[in-house]
Amino acid sequence: MRWIPFFVISSISFLSGVYILTNVKEFEKRRMALFSLGYLTFIGVILFTPMSFDGRSVYVMPAGAGSVNIHRIYYDLGFIENIILTIPLGYLIKEYFAEISLFDVIPIGLIVGASIETLQFYLSHLFLINRTSDISDVISNGVGIFIGASLFLVYQYASKKRLFEKWI
Repeated sequence: MRWIPFFVISSISFLSGVYILTNVKEFEKRRMALFSLGYLTFIGVILFTPMSFDGRSVYVMPAGAGSVNIHRIYYDLGFIENIILTIPLGYLIKEYFAEISLFDVIPIGLIVGASIETLQFYLSHLFLINRTSDISDVISNGVGIFIGASLFLVYQYASKKRLFEKWI
């Protein structure tokens, strides 16, 4: 029962990959879609299954309902890891939704972070995946998404101005 989220994520990822490979013909779009799918699958497995990643190794968490922290913000290694983990998500949000302004990404990042933590809470109680729902993670996810969206704009600006040609 604990592995149901893993099987759901894996099945959706596999079917999405088959769809991308059979229907997306343009190389650049296919490459970006497969990269996005790989990243989102990795994030889904790390966040919503009993598997955990501590920066050095992947391990299976013991069964449990997890815990909740909505009062105290911890600025530790986990905070930085969550920022790094969500930077590509912010980049992808700006890549696929270019009309969203950078300032609109801030509440979107916080909503995404809160949604992740809420889903972790419910899945921990339903499937005993032993995840902690933490306000620190909401904030670090929002910061990571904002940084990723900012990096996309920097990349877009640099590629339009052909700054990379000058550096190479």
